[in-house]
Amino acid sequence: MGRTVTVAVCTLNQWAMDFEGNLKRILKSIEDAQKAGARYRSGPELEICGYSCEDHFYESDTLLHSWEVLASLLGSSVCKDILVDVGMPVMHKNVTYNCRVAFLNRRILLIRPKMHLCDDGNYRESRWFSPWTKERTVEDHFLPNKIAQITEQSVVPFGDAVISTWDTCVGFEMCEELWNPLSNHIPMSLDGVEIIANGSGSYFELRKAYVTVDMVKAATFKSGGCYMFSNLRGCDGGRLYFNGGSSIALNGQILNRGRQFALEDVEVTTATFDLEDIRTYRNSIRSRSNSAAKSQPYPRVKVDFALASKPLHSRVPHRPLLFDSNLNGEEGVNKVKYYTPEEEISMAPACWLWDYLRRSCQGGFFLPLSGGVDSSSTACLVYSMCDMIVESVKKETEASVADSQVLSDIRKIVGDCSYTPTDPKQLCNTILVTCYMGTENSSAETKARAAELASQIGSYHHGIVIDGAVSAVLGIFQQVSKLTPRFRVQGGSPRENLALQNIQARLRMVIAYLFAQLMLWVRGRPGGLLVLGSSNVDEALRGYFTKYDCSSADINPIGGIAKNDLKRFLKFFRQKHGISALDGILDAPPTAELEPLQHGQLAQLDEVDMGMTYNELGTFGRLRKQNCAGPFSMYTKLTHIWDTPPKEIAAKVKHFYQCYAINRHKMTILTPSCHAEIYSPDDNRFDHRPFLYNHTWKWQFNAIDEQVNQIVRSEQHLMNELEVRATPRYRLFGSATGNKPYPGVIV
Repeated sequence: MGRTVTVAVCTLNQWAMDFEGNLKRILKSIEDAQKAGARYRSGPELEICGYSCEDHFYESDTLLHSWEVLASLLGSSVCKDILVDVGMPVMHKNVTYNCRVAFLNRRILLIRPKMHLCDDGNYRESRWFSPWTKERTVEDHFLPNKIAQITEQSVVPFGDAVISTWDTCVGFEMCEELWNPLSNHIPMSLDGVEIIANGSGSYFELRKAYVTVDMVKAATFKSGGCYMFSNLRGCDGGRLYFNGGSSIALNGQILNRGRQFALEDVEVTTATFDLEDIRTYRNSIRSRSNSAAKSQPYPRVKVDFALASKPLHSRVPHRPLLFDSNLNGEEGVNKVKYYTPEEEISMAPACWLWDYLRRSCQGGFFLPLSGGVDSSSTACLVYSMCDMIVESVKKETEASVADSQVLSDIRKIVGDCSYTPTDPKQLCNTILVTCYMGTENSSAETKARAAELASQIGSYHHGIVIDGAVSAVLGIFQQVSKLTPRFRVQGGSPRENLALQNIQARLRMVIAYLFAQLMLWVRGRPGGLLVLGSSNVDEALRGYFTKYDCSSADINPIGGIAKNDLKRFLKFFRQKHGISALDGILDAPPTAELEPLQHGQLAQLDEVDMGMTYNELGTFGRLRKQNCAGPFSMYTKLTHIWDTPPKEIAAKVKHFYQCYAINRHKMTILTPSCHAEIYSPDDNRFDHRPFLYNHTWKWQFNAIDEQVNQIVRSEQHLMNELEVRATPRYRLFGSATGNKPYPGVIV
């Protein structure tokens, strides 16, 4: 054993613009890191102000309050004798940068600005920040007076530099710089930087967890070293859920990793390693050593401080973790499990719901429960949240945690300072109100399925009939117009049929908000309820929902999840929690139940109404967003993907784009949802496309038609050629162009 170092990465559930709360969580993480024996603590990106401040970054107040929080950190005894770096915005020479600020014992060592900004997906960093483009260059940054009084420094280094301690060298990356092809960790490692810290703001998407793990491992596989990845967790004020997973890697292997999904605000993950292992690893790769010998040096900020423990206090180094997607049971020592998409769905939106509920100061949720897959998935996610709350409170109680954050939060929500949740079903009954809103077009089967599910998960449930409200609204129209609209099956026009469906859906939204405001009053509790939506990402993409119906809610936990993924989630949930009511829900065909029943049976099915299947919608969505495909390129790609005649593919693509164009305006009012799927059509955050289109797509569709015609002509030409080749005369003598004749005889 040579020189052992213990370092800490932090997973924090920060909240945009919550400077008071953010400071407390940062201090708690530093304190926990100290207790774990760490000499260096690194935290997530923009942890002081919160990542999702967005246009608040334009405000001088945000910069001012960030400095004030930093002043509190610098002056705190908690931060004594530990190297700390924190994330915050800093204005340098009238330009705002996304920065890491490293400090030790009341002195700022370095302000390191981000060099590669992220502008894809949900990220818009260049809207508020500029990249630092002066490689291996530092400038003097003049500190605000309040900071200078604490640090006794007037200027500090600002730029692309590293920190040299007595025993090692520390460098910095931030989030996107790990993903960038010209990652900074390579030249830094070649210049002898042994520890690289990355403060990150990486958000959750289904099937993405392995990507971060692979990137962190790869960062040190080629050129050795320790890589510290700190990430945010939770909903910090928007649609994103940051999924934690802070980790520490050494020489291409993960030493320790924090949890992805949890309700706790602060999680500190530490690892102990031997600096000599880095040096031995690097020295054994001769090509790397040859490259390092001619590398350009980084400016070094020298500090009289050692990260390594004294020999008498050396700690046992961590063993690398094993990753497996098929681990049985709980994660154990040196084992980390990759979650399946179904498990991710059960946890990420549930954690997002928890943050939204406790930070909105509301008393629970109200959900219109129809008995279908979508609303049932939303109800199950609330139950999953309740299950996580109960488990978290149980662990905090067993660990004798004096200041139980989760317990304190749930007591505020239910308005009872002595309440302690012990059963998810009972907690679900306390904070979730569900309601089946039936009409004459609703079936007895869906009503029964909704009631059975509510009973099994414990929600406070009602079944009501809203025909009176529908008749009252139609009566107003009839009084004015002297006309009575009819459904299609009754001889009505498409306009009449659609209007009669929409009035039912929109009245459900009105009733939902009435119940949400008053149901806690009915139950003798203060406050109100958040209305939950339950429209999935496929229906949003297709526009298969009524504008301002019960898809319009306060938040929608499944709005970023595909229909087929929801079905797989319900199967997993049924097996995990034994909710047998989900069997009938999964077996039932999806239906809106807005048109009259025929002989008591359903006459309206979603996929028939939409003119496409949910599988097809998922394919359209990924090609449109992930592959940046317009109508023509989508058609050409699908001819290679689907074993379907070109004319049918063309018809399907045209139908999709016509529906997409006609309904795109609905995206402007889409209920905020937990981002989960890469092809989300969420307007103005993730999907920046117009909401008013020429739905005929004349030029694009003509291009598709021409391509179809070319294929048809080519196929016809080939058929003619084959027919000629099949004639007895051709088979005997060959073609007139000199082709070798097929062997054969005239029969």
